[in-house]
Amino acid sequence: MASPLPPDPAPPPSAGLESMEGLVIDTVISKAGARPAAVLACASTRLRAAVADESLWRRFCAEDLGLDAPVDPDGQPLPSFQVAYKVWLESFGMYPLPLVKRVKEFWSSMNTWLSENFPEAAKTLCKGVTEAQLKSAEDDLGFKLPMPTKLLYRFCNAQLPFSENHEANKRISTHGIIGGYAFYDHWVNVHLSPLEQIVEETTEFCREFPDVFSGRKLIIVATSWFHPKTFLLNCSNGELYVGTNNLPLGEMLPCVPKALIKPTDNDLPQDGLLLWLEEHLRRLQNSMIKTRMLTNLRYISLYPEAPPSCTSAVTNGVKVRGSAVFVPEHPGDPQRSCMYTYSIRLSVPEACMLGGVYYSSCQLNSRHWTIRSRDRVVSDVRGEGVIGQYPVLSPGQDEFVYESCTPLAKGPGAVEGSFLFVPGKLSRPEGKPFEVMVAPFPLEVPEYIF
Repeated sequence: MASPLPPDPAPPPSAGLESMEGLVIDTVISKAGARPAAVLACASTRLRAAVADESLWRRFCAEDLGLDAPVDPDGQPLPSFQVAYKVWLESFGMYPLPLVKRVKEFWSSMNTWLSENFPEAAKTLCKGVTEAQLKSAEDDLGFKLPMPTKLLYRFCNAQLPFSENHEANKRISTHGIIGGYAFYDHWVNVHLSPLEQIVEETTEFCREFPDVFSGRKLIIVATSWFHPKTFLLNCSNGELYVGTNNLPLGEMLPCVPKALIKPTDNDLPQDGLLLWLEEHLRRLQNSMIKTRMLTNLRYISLYPEAPPSCTSAVTNGVKVRGSAVFVPEHPGDPQRSCMYTYSIRLSVPEACMLGGVYYSSCQLNSRHWTIRSRDRVVSDVRGEGVIGQYPVLSPGQDEFVYESCTPLAKGPGAVEGSFLFVPGKLSRPEGKPFEVMVAPFPLEVPEYIF
């Protein structure tokens, strides 16, 4: 009996695609993705023509890279979306494309926010570094940087570095994109460090405090030019820390929830620095924090401006807003207590009214603060004025703002209290004194520390 004939060999995938109609083949190539499409283009003249469809590459660029125009990584125009995809792949093909898109969109959004709200700071952002510069930095440090951190610096080399020029430093001193706070003589404004400054400051710190860095792959990624405040990234596990006042002894606090950090995830790794910056951008975009003027200089203020961290109360037309910020770098013993700075904003949005009578102004006379720790009163303070001032409030004026600070034993707490005002002015009262309430606002160590 004759042996059965062997089955015909299966046609190559391209043969099956060749028989498809235009819309069907476009759909198949679209679902396959950009890299398989590039391979198919080499199979036949017909497939090459189908893959060359610019609408396909527009979709690939949007989905994989977040591009809405055919431009190179420097923003320069290119002749087509297909060329753009090729250029981006050549530049960033060593990274997962979802991570490339994520980091690109972060810097694009941050740049947009700064340009619209803080153009002085936008001008301090630097052009991204090359892979060769990253490799040189890693060689100098003696270890590899986390993938998300490397991508952050490929797109933007953070901010202009500080120099030996005191006047130049002073001009950009309040332009830190992380921001800060000011109370009494404690003034902090944090800048994101460029790659060359990271290497320089990390090397110097390692030489000065070898016990802190011994066996740990730490780099300094953000610092303050005024009162020292330092953020460090652990390149082994991707965790981000802020140094306390005892940083020379190795004391640091985590700045990002540890559960979110995935430094070795093959699909979408994320380290503490990327998560920290993304959270900071969200707070800027939703107006949780805003820019503020301080002695004619604009800066990003870290005092929260929206609930639940910022509370608000109106009494007889006088509005009081209050919020606080954890201050890890302030001198003290973080093992036993924490330091907080709080911001109080006083205003009369429409009119001061007492007993059905409207007054053109009112003046603060005294204050009463109650500070609680886990519902236990730890401080009950009364005093005249605020920081030596007795502000007069009138309808429509800008808020009167003042900042102070308070230590608190570890654990959640809150500040509440009241102000005593008089209608008119203290020198010429127009009615009886009245009490203005301060709604309780929280004192707590947050999940994200800035």
